[in-house]
Amino acid sequence: MTGIRTFLTTLSRPRFLRLRAGSGLARAVAVAVVVTAALFGADLAPASAAPSRIKDIADVEGIRDNMLIGYGLVVGLKGTGDNIDNMAFTKESLIGMLERLGVNTRGSSLKSKNVAAVMVTANLHAFARQGSRIDVTVSALGDAKSLMGGMLLVTPLIGADGEVYAVSQGTVQVGGFEASGAAATITKGVPTAGRIPSGAIVEREVPFELASMQSVNLALRNPDITTATRIAEAVNAYMGALSARASDPGTVQVAVPPGRSLVDLMTEIEQLRIEPDMQARVVIDETSGTIVIGDNVRVSRVAIAQGNLTIKVTETPQVSQPNPFSTTGETVTVPRTDIQVDEQADRKLAVVDGGVSLQEVVNGLNALGIGPRDMITILQAIKASGALQAEIEVM
Repeated sequence: MTGIRTFLTTLSRPRFLRLRAGSGLARAVAVAVVVTAALFGADLAPASAAPSRIKDIADVEGIRDNMLIGYGLVVGLKGTGDNIDNMAFTKESLIGMLERLGVNTRGSSLKSKNVAAVMVTANLHAFARQGSRIDVTVSALGDAKSLMGGMLLVTPLIGADGEVYAVSQGTVQVGGFEASGAAATITKGVPTAGRIPSGAIVEREVPFELASMQSVNLALRNPDITTATRIAEAVNAYMGALSARASDPGTVQVAVPPGRSLVDLMTEIEQLRIEPDMQARVVIDETSGTIVIGDNVRVSRVAIAQGNLTIKVTETPQVSQPNPFSTTGETVTVPRTDIQVDEQADRKLAVVDGGVSLQEVVNGLNALGIGPRDMITILQAIKASGALQAEIEVM
């Protein structure tokens, strides 16, 4: 590989060889350079480049999932279901189901604890055909303690338009459990929620004629005008025509050439690789103390001093007793208070040089010897001073 670099470097020197434009030797050398760069382009590219497939950074507009929801009953629980006396909707649902099966229970007292009212949710995938199966999630709606071992009865799943798109039924698989005794209770996971793999059958399809479309829009998952432009340039370079253009930071319009199938075209376009651009951003999660710093974040030269004022108050009361055989003395408690103030005077100003890379920014902040909690405060203070060239997003 070193020899290839030397060969290409030597070709770029003007004094190496003078070739007459259009000569056979000139064309041969040009072809050799192009082929070599194509074969070993990954090695010659900068180390920071991280090309991604268009398939992984953009979606085809119109191809998406649809959310479904339904209400049903889970039976067969081992005494861990809803308390029917407290859950009126469970009782009414159970009575209504039995009536549809020809059993009249109105006016009678129901005491079963093996039934639980649940909400059933699922995602109807794009191009899911009638008769195919999808996974469903079952979640307890009442005061049931566990759905382990339960069976979901036939439950229609409706979409946002109120139409039934799937019907679900099956055994609920629960990953968590709960075990309790007289003095202790152990719970692992969430026993009141579970899944039914392939637990719903699609009854209605969502129409979408992809093959007949003459143009398609690529929707970027992370909208960025530079990334959209690079996608359009890559598509045009592959197709050899101006068939794609970036209409906005989140959309790239691609026209289907005459005589081409959109399905075949998208199969080829999805495999093209481009390097997505990324905005300089610092993401902070104050709840967990997590900090994520993007690659393009830069910090100007700045001096930082960080310290906390800690006051420690310790109470050590002492008991004072009277002398032996004393008739006048009594036992008393004498307070003893010890107050310590730590101003962390040993913390000095530290200079963080202007970073030209993410590693140098991290090294400069780590040199302060502080934890994530204090790092969050420092980053916000650096941003307020104008030395942080990035956007801070607090979650």
